[in-house]
Amino acid sequence: MSAQIMDLATYRTTITRQISEATFQYQVTQLATRAGWLWHHEYDSRRSNAGYPDLVLVRDGRVIFAELKTARGRVRHAQSVLLAALGRCQGVETYAWRPSDWEQIVATLGRREGRAA
Repeated sequence: MSAQIMDLATYRTTITRQISEATFQYQVTQLATRAGWLWHHEYDSRRSNAGYPDLVLVRDGRVIFAELKTARGRVRHAQSVLLAALGRCQGVETYAWRPSDWEQIVATLGRREGRAA
């Protein structure tokens, strides 16, 4: 019996379904660091207000609040409310990112204000 080789789309789907939030966060923060972003993650969210996003990223006058979720993770009500409120602030970008959003994440973090990456 021979093993089948997965095509790229199947491989990506399989990987994005299996990645943990901690691993995904590590990948995003590594990308952000390489792209020159300063970032903060609250390591013990039990002492924070409910709904605070996983990451705050700052670079070149841009501020991003990002909630990170696994493929099956759900954005909780408090998280949606806070992201929406932050998104109404001038100059603030908000995202709820999943591993399947990787290409968008790379484009967003690579983009400089006023010009493409």
